[in-house]
Amino acid sequence: MSERLQIGSGPETIRVLKAALTDGLLPDTYVSAGSLVHMEAVSGGLATAADEDSPLPVSASVVTPAGLAGLLAEHAYVYRLKTRKSDTGDPEVFEEEVTPPRDTLASVLAGKTWPGVAPLRGIIGAPVLRRDGTLLQQPGYDKATGLYLASKVALPPVPDEPTADQVAEARTFLLGRFLRDFPWASAADRANYVALLATPILRHFTRSLTPFALIDATMPSSGKTILTAGPGMLYGQRVMTWAYSDEELRKSITAVLAEQVGVVIWDNLAEGSVIDSAVLAQLVTSGVWSDRQLGASRNIATVNDRLWMATGNNLQVGGDMASRTVRVHLDPDMPRPELRDQTGFGIPHLDQWITDPTNQLTVLWHLLVLVLDWTRQGAPKVSGLSMRQFTPWAQALGGFLHHHGIDGFLTNAADIREIDEDETRWRAFLTTWHDRHGGRAVTAADLRRDAEPVQLGSDVHDPWDGQFITTHNGRLPNPLQLGRMLTGQAGRWRGNHVIRAGRNDRGDRAVFWVEHHDG
Repeated sequence: MSERLQIGSGPETIRVLKAALTDGLLPDTYVSAGSLVHMEAVSGGLATAADEDSPLPVSASVVTPAGLAGLLAEHAYVYRLKTRKSDTGDPEVFEEEVTPPRDTLASVLAGKTWPGVAPLRGIIGAPVLRRDGTLLQQPGYDKATGLYLASKVALPPVPDEPTADQVAEARTFLLGRFLRDFPWASAADRANYVALLATPILRHFTRSLTPFALIDATMPSSGKTILTAGPGMLYGQRVMTWAYSDEELRKSITAVLAEQVGVVIWDNLAEGSVIDSAVLAQLVTSGVWSDRQLGASRNIATVNDRLWMATGNNLQVGGDMASRTVRVHLDPDMPRPELRDQTGFGIPHLDQWITDPTNQLTVLWHLLVLVLDWTRQGAPKVSGLSMRQFTPWAQALGGFLHHHGIDGFLTNAADIREIDEDETRWRAFLTTWHDRHGGRAVTAADLRRDAEPVQLGSDVHDPWDGQFITTHNGRLPNPLQLGRMLTGQAGRWRGNHVIRAGRNDRGDRAVFWVEHHDG
């Protein structure tokens, strides 16, 4: 039966409605960032392809005056007392159901303090480990974490202590069937992927930042999109087009953080693209993302609890992204990977298979069994792993993989340095510089003059064979630009070479030289 709410004047109505809301009048209503939000199912959801958006089935909508009017009509009987003349001529009191005025409803919602209303810290699309190591797997709101589980697939209960047979079956299915036929370039690529697949489950437990995930291949149709669909369809995914400017990238990040998805995928970057973005480097090393709200003048701060991924062929990283990236590389080593005979595959036509919710459930259930088997043993970590800001993540996921005998985790870190376009350019530049000048100190202007093309008969000769460092637009820097670039690189090792900076004998000019050390 709907709760009865008697209202009167404007101030009285505000007090009555505010008290009723804080007392839990509306089901599935919580407070987030000071605003009242209501959980509601999202209608019109359809099965999607692996490279399409896959939103969660519910959304937390900020309660607006119009929305509050609708919710009150659905869950309460709001009335005021009125009088009218009866047949006898005496006044008769009667109830009139009303919708409070919009301004009154706006005043009710204007406050930021909602005592007694449970806080909503996020919506998740699949079970996660709580910080105490227990599994949040009951759909709906979880008081212990403030998370709302809106499962994309109806998951049977996962036992707190899986049996040995269940663990063996889970390993066989995930490694021997689901992941068996991908053309992994190395054991590290498979291990890294399993770690990424489990990351959304363990993120609240490990309390750690998560590195950027790069899934690339030597050829199209190698299976990159299927791999991103693994976590994406389990936890909710948003597929975006890569923004080639930091300003557009920043806007897209801010916009997608307002959506209820666990995985964000920049899919199918242009072949050979270089991922070198200060904005992206800041994102993956920040627990909270702050930016100006789109279309407004105020700043917003959003918890960065997503898994960020990119796919493409022969991608490169640059700048600070090399130390912030986990790579999964596929190499089918054949001209037409899409024509591979799938007769003997563990799961033929996996690109279609993964889009079936029943199959997604199977993957998730077995993955959770492996996670709970690891936590039952005390969630042992690997203490020797180090990955800058992501060390807690690396040690926890390394322990999870080691527990299940999955070797190679992060052992392809050197491969990431090899695809670090920034590292490659500077290493070649320093090597050629040392070959031409040894350890002799030179000014930026002298060094830049040394790069000028030389006319040899009818030909123009580049004395540096194309190895002189260039600006981001591919042009040779002028002496001032070069001096700033060299100063910014002083003391930074590139392979076996390092730039040193100092002053000339008169002390009036900056000079630079390259040191080389074997080893």
